[in-house]
Amino acid sequence: MKRLTLGIALAAIAIFLTLPVFAANQAKEKPDWWYKEVVDAGFVSQYATVPPKKNMLIVDSRPARKYNKGHIVPAINISNSQFEKMTHLLPQDKTSLLIFYCGGFKCPLSHKSAAKAEALGYTNIKVYAAGFPDWVKNGSLPPGVTAAHVKSLIDKNKGATIVDARPARNFKKGHLPSAINIPLRQFDEMTDKLPADKNAPLIYYCGGYKCPLSPKSAAKAIAMGYNNVRLFQAGFPAWKKAYGDSVEKTAKAKSVAAPKIQAGEDEGTISIASFSKLAANNPDDFYWYDVRDPEEVESDGTFGKAVIMTVDDVEDNIDELPTDKPIVFFCSTGARSGEAYDIVKMKRDDLKIYFLDANVAFNTDGSVPKATPPD
Repeated sequence: MKRLTLGIALAAIAIFLTLPVFAANQAKEKPDWWYKEVVDAGFVSQYATVPPKKNMLIVDSRPARKYNKGHIVPAINISNSQFEKMTHLLPQDKTSLLIFYCGGFKCPLSHKSAAKAEALGYTNIKVYAAGFPDWVKNGSLPPGVTAAHVKSLIDKNKGATIVDARPARNFKKGHLPSAINIPLRQFDEMTDKLPADKNAPLIYYCGGYKCPLSPKSAAKAIAMGYNNVRLFQAGFPAWKKAYGDSVEKTAKAKSVAAPKIQAGEDEGTISIASFSKLAANNPDDFYWYDVRDPEEVESDGTFGKAVIMTVDDVEDNIDELPTDKPIVFFCSTGARSGEAYDIVKMKRDDLKIYFLDANVAFNTDGSVPKATPPD
């Protein structure tokens, strides 16, 4: 019993003696030079979004060479040493949230910049003391890189796979050198284009800081097990502005010369006579899209040259519509074909599209349907 009592007493003494050490360690966790308002990755994640939130700014206080290779998206770079020269990049509204960060717990740059911002009159300032090293492990978005860094990788042939997450039509108009195109909508069907090595560097980009396609695609790649994913979130606009002469363009397919379509009375329509004539004599010179429901097609038949695609399917597959020949939408009354036309017209200015506004009687043998003026 005495031994047990003695043991408890010695344990208590040991704990008592370690309390000052524990307290000292706790004190070291927040040095005197730290800024008074410190936040963690969870807080920053609320504001590290694409598109960026209003009335806030995330600032990387490290030198540009560090920022270029990796930063929090959508942070801007105001290195502490250049702070006084770059205050014009800060928001005019002094109540805007400012989040400063740098290279981790031992890095004083963000704390110094925060104090400078406070001296300028800003009233809502935070410091992400754990900084970029912590963000790489715990951040809500993959780290970002700049156009200068991407260009360096391309010039030095570093082997990074650069992925354009925009629709194919945008990619064809211009893209980064060596980039491959995997539109977000087709990601799951095009994973074979990604490198087999899950450690291989992947860099995703799209149309700029307001474009969510690249972070969504990057998230899909990370879910597949890729562990070296980066965002070039400034995207194609920034690349074109910085290196316009090096933009690559995909050659457009040569248009097939097609007989001229006679327009109807309303904008976007093909006349009934022209539809009947071209469907009978030049069916291969156009793409014909029947936008009725599948059960109607099965019951009443359709034009044998037609692609069956409901209005909803048109909207879902709008990025994949072909560009090499004119497209004609038709249905049974002109209502759904007109809707298909309107949907595509709003989003695809690179297509020649028409719709048939008519009552249409179909044949089960696939021959040219009979079109008559609408009621």
